[in-house]
Amino acid sequence: MSDETSIKTLWQADHSHPELAEGLRAALREVVDPELGLNIIQLGLVRDVSIQDDSANLTMILTTPFCPYGPALLDMTRKKAEDALKKSTTIEVGMEMWDFSMMEEGAGADWGLY
Repeated sequence: MSDETSIKTLWQADHSHPELAEGLRAALREVVDPELGLNIIQLGLVRDVSIQDDSANLTMILTTPFCPYGPALLDMTRKKAEDALKKSTTIEVGMEMWDFSMMEEGAGADWGLY
């Protein structure tokens, strides 16, 4: 498993299903926010993942409340998660407000943030 100190957002699945969480993170790196050009893991948008025997649930936020790409990002994320986990997956949209501090270390370098 990846070194947990390098993971900014720990999920429930990191403790309950570490091997699945690692694969899921890799798969979700393919979901890119078209406006920002960064993937949803770099941006810290996937706030939590819980995995049960036959299903998974992701809690995800968007960079802005009325993100025009929000529905497409949520759908792509669900499909990638289902493919990676081989489980039915639901996504709950969290109410937490996104900010730059949620980004992975170094992800904001191109913007002069870190």
